[in-house]
Amino acid sequence: MNIRVTLQYDGTNYHGWQVQTGCETIQQKLTDAIFAVTGERICPTGCGRTDSGVHAKNYVCNFHTDANIPPERYAYALNTKLPPEIVCTKSEAVRDEFCSNRSAIKKRYIYRILNAEFPDVFESRYAWHYKHRLDVEKMRREAAAFLGEHDFIGFAASGFSVKTTVRTIYSINVEKEKDIITIDVTGSGFLYNMVRIMAGTLVQIGGGIIRDSAADIIKSRNRERAGITAPACGLRLEEVFYGE
Repeated sequence: MNIRVTLQYDGTNYHGWQVQTGCETIQQKLTDAIFAVTGERICPTGCGRTDSGVHAKNYVCNFHTDANIPPERYAYALNTKLPPEIVCTKSEAVRDEFCSNRSAIKKRYIYRILNAEFPDVFESRYAWHYKHRLDVEKMRREAAAFLGEHDFIGFAASGFSVKTTVRTIYSINVEKEKDIITIDVTGSGFLYNMVRIMAGTLVQIGGGIIRDSAADIIKSRNRERAGITAPACGLRLEEVFYGE
């Protein structure tokens, strides 16, 4: 049986999703929980790699099992074996050919910035504290340049391995409520650190550090012209979309 599981997790103390030798990861914790519940050593397939320190609200993964457990009960069983910062919110049976990674058609990320003079202890794990003044309206205007299909090689960290660096951004919104600025972006897929570099670029444009337009930076395909990689703490995988 192919089981699809939806997770929420606080990635602060984890080295991302993927199993790594000598590091605590979300995938490893889930693998251990599945073994404790089923007695099977299964490594679940994830919808993608999240970086060290990045969070997720609706992370999708799947695994095949021979265990005789009702699909909807896996969420309850796994939660008894998972640490408190990882929660399974749903489990269900899906068709055998479903793959949480290959079957995904688009993903939505949210990046949060605390734009205030002082840090906030209740936001420190989930937002980038940036105390300097930001022109949010300018950030909103410049964000529109990301819409559509582009070669985003200038917004990828080194070390990635993909067939193409072309991606499509379906929507991007920049909003501010009180001291929190939110960058909400949905795309066909994202390169390594791409959303964090997009966020860093918009912040530096909004702060007057970068004078170039986002459109010119994208066209340049030059990583050195884009902004800094924003801290991992502000990034959250919000939703993964499938074709069902």
